Amino acid sequence: MDVSSLFTLTHDCVRLTLSSSSWICWVEASLKGRLLRVEMSCGLIVEGEGIMNFPAGFVLLCLLGFAWADPVKYIDCGSSSGKVTIVDITPCPTQPCQLHKGQSYSVNVTFSSAVQSQTSKAVVHGVIAGVPVPFPIPVADGCKCGIQCPINKLQGYHYVNLLPVKTEYPAIKLVVEWELRDDSNQDLFCIKFPVQIV
Repeated sequence: MDVSSLFTLTHDCVRLTLSSSSWICWVEASLKGRLLRVEMSCGLIVEGEGIMNFPAGFVLLCLLGFAWADPVKYIDCGSSSGKVTIVDITPCPTQPCQLHKGQSYSVNVTFSSAVQSQTSKAVVHGVIAGVPVPFPIPVADGCKCGIQCPINKLQGYHYVNLLPVKTEYPAIKLVVEWELRDDSNQDLFCIKFPVQIV
């Protein structure tokens, strides 16, 4: 049975829309003086297909994190097919973000596309001492992570995915390189940001 609800904080601070048991959509988060405005959405939740299945508590945690955290400092590493406007990681109260083993972190990238693309695919690496090491994520298909495909030229998008930190990862400082590629294998965005696994 589908259930719809709306959660709103006054003064245009945070607005969250949860609609149905099959998808979740973050609509808006705005905090004057710190986070001007973030519009975001999570992709479909489809049981049995490995698509993101966020517990309600995780969604609320992400929402509060976006409202109170500063945007993450990042370096653009070659966004040839798009332009990044803001990057958020939740929870990340201090920077560089400390990633705790056994936990997952929400990564939200707001960007605009300079091209048409039928598909999008995420490729993530951890760069350790200059060497890129593949960093697995739950869903590589960007069209299932808040982006409604096909991607249109000159349109803004809000990509949302999870960054899981496995317990077997070593405690180390590294740089995360996150790419989202279009159907021509060009980067809709490419960002790098420092993290510390603890």
